[in-house]
Amino acid sequence: MFFRCNRLTKVDSKLSFYRLIHKYIFNMEKAYLRHLDSGDQFQIALKYSNDELKVNRQFNFSRKLTENVESFTSRVATNVEKVINKKVKRRKNLDGEQSEKKIDVSLLLNKVEVSKDVTCENIFQSGNNITLKVMDKEYDVIVNSPWVDNLSLPMSMLAGFPTYPSKFEVVFTNKEISEFIWSKSIDEKNWTIVGNDYIYEPSNEDINHYLKLTCKPKNEQFEGPTVECVSVCKVEANPGQCPFELRHQFTKQRTKENELRIVTYNILADLYCDSDFTRTVLHPYCPPYALEIDYRKQLLVKEILGYNSDIICLQEVDRKVFQYDLDPVFNYLGYGSNFFTKGNEVAEGLALFYYKKKFNLLESHRFVFSEHISHDKMFEDIWEKIAKNENLSKRILDRATTMQVNVLDVLNREDIVVVANTHLYFHPDADHIRLLQGGLAIRYLENFITSLKQKTSKRISLIFCGDFNSVPECGIYKLYTEGAVPSDFIDYQSNKEEAVTGVDLKQPFNLASACGTPRYTNYTENFNGCLDYIYYEKDNFLVSQVIPMPSHDEVTANVALPSVVFPSDHIALVSDLKWL
Repeated sequence: MFFRCNRLTKVDSKLSFYRLIHKYIFNMEKAYLRHLDSGDQFQIALKYSNDELKVNRQFNFSRKLTENVESFTSRVATNVEKVINKKVKRRKNLDGEQSEKKIDVSLLLNKVEVSKDVTCENIFQSGNNITLKVMDKEYDVIVNSPWVDNLSLPMSMLAGFPTYPSKFEVVFTNKEISEFIWSKSIDEKNWTIVGNDYIYEPSNEDINHYLKLTCKPKNEQFEGPTVECVSVCKVEANPGQCPFELRHQFTKQRTKENELRIVTYNILADLYCDSDFTRTVLHPYCPPYALEIDYRKQLLVKEILGYNSDIICLQEVDRKVFQYDLDPVFNYLGYGSNFFTKGNEVAEGLALFYYKKKFNLLESHRFVFSEHISHDKMFEDIWEKIAKNENLSKRILDRATTMQVNVLDVLNREDIVVVANTHLYFHPDADHIRLLQGGLAIRYLENFITSLKQKTSKRISLIFCGDFNSVPECGIYKLYTEGAVPSDFIDYQSNKEEAVTGVDLKQPFNLASACGTPRYTNYTENFNGCLDYIYYEKDNFLVSQVIPMPSHDEVTANVALPSVVFPSDHIALVSDLKWL
């Protein structure tokens, strides 16, 4: 099958209207049938060709499994007849009369015609020897062969940066054993093969060329019809060396068996970036094209992959970016993943990626602060104090703040790592809210780990990553690194109408910040500060390497972040931890 898919083609230059072109070329002897276990529909596609009538047409049918064979074959016959008879009407007999064709369609099982009253569900079973006969043409019906539903290429492709399908939606397909071929062309007519993997990194020689991706989907039993997609845009020159590429000099090799490399990174959600306000007020110094997610995600993928990390905690991850970019690419390269959106149906959230050669994921939990604080007994003493202030309690309950908790079993060691990932409330007058959220988070983790210890004899270690939106002078850093914050701490007074009284916070973990307290991890034109941290247990780990931060000159070369070489307004923190 040839499938030219999701190619945007202009219909009318005076209108901003585009249509999608889908073109299939099938193996002429096969009909491809798909039905999922959860549905009552099946889809079947075939190519009918008749040289005499100059018919070469793809037919797609969606039918109910419960209908009988007669209904199905009649529908096939009707649709084929319509196409053929349109051709016949254009070709009159010598006597001037038109003779329409009658199409005979039958279904065979083990070469024997099936009774018309049998239901399709009883015939279209995997493993059955099924033949669909349309006039003199016979099609082997392949049930649930590998199939590509959707394939498209990105709207921006930079030389020197990874390119991969912006959409690759498949069923019954194992991507790891499927075939991928990349080709390039200046005129879209003559193509030269340049790559043969799911991911392709265009070279400088590919600049001003279109790219074409050809995929033959496979699984352990079958090969599906081939799919092809041509890019809308041409490969462009890259922005030059990005500062993160200098950081990659320290992460060329993966860590040893007794080490872990951790990344935490707020990648700046497109949800907050794709607006006139962002372009004109928040980040007016950044060219609009460099704020586009199609541009930024190329930099993000290259940067994050180049750290060769074992554990990656990301914040502000758009659901669509996780689904179509990060998860497919990282999964293909050996990472497992987990993603949770924030509360209140926010379309961005928290993502974990873990290197499967080092870990198995045992559990994952989504902890939305506002859904637990008012009724969970572990927070009863804190909520009792909060509830006395109506403004405070309402503001906390309105927040979508979420923590992701993942339990990773360390391969070849008697160790388990609990990896927590969060993004706390951002507002400038909300130090009190953040401190309370930080206290809730660490108490939840304390209870969670206590419970986990009752289920395993393995050593359990905590790693807590995230954008805490809190500088080192504030209470969260004090709570986590010193173990306690008194009830009269200044953070509690950051909003007088919501002042917190009587809340002493304590936590039992001996934590430290793996990357210390850099001058800043977030740098915009109007604010900079250290907001991001990798907290680890000093009893179980030693910091063996901290990847140097970009220089201040690099950060400010284009005024602030993001920029054409920095895909986010935050800087990734990267550190190696060694087991004790």
